[in-house]
Amino acid sequence: MNLASLLSKERINLFLKPGKKNKIIEDLVYSLKKDADAELIVSTLQKREELGSTGIGKGIAIPHCRSLAVDKLEIAVGRTTKPISFNAIDKKPVSLIFLIIAPPQDPGNQYLLTLGKIVQIAKEITKKKLIQKPQTPEEFIALINQIEKDLKKRK
Repeated sequence: MNLASLLSKERINLFLKPGKKNKIIEDLVYSLKKDADAELIVSTLQKREELGSTGIGKGIAIPHCRSLAVDKLEIAVGRTTKPISFNAIDKKPVSLIFLIIAPPQDPGNQYLLTLGKIVQIAKEITKKKLIQKPQTPEEFIALINQIEKDLKKRK
């Protein structure tokens, strides 16, 4: 499973204006969907956040949900120009957000595999202090690709 292959430059915004958590999630959802489905997904994600923050710490959050509004796994990535409050587990603000939406029926359990891969890559990004490095979506995808290659070499 290759995360870089699931990313598209149209769904990566490295210059999100800082704001409230719900607004950031909404902006990322609207980069995937523009209709009533988007509102349904935003509502589902907000309910998920009420159960517990998806801020995993060290400046990274991974809001995620399953929804009938998508027929395949969808990913959007955003980075805020200034860190925002996300109620992360380490109580620190977040600036890099990976949004994942998957259909309820998920052959091969790609949803959980993708979530796990993002966590693994996020650890590398924070360890090497690379959150702010990429300046274009293409650079971001290249960074993810390089991290994945490095992780494979270690195995």
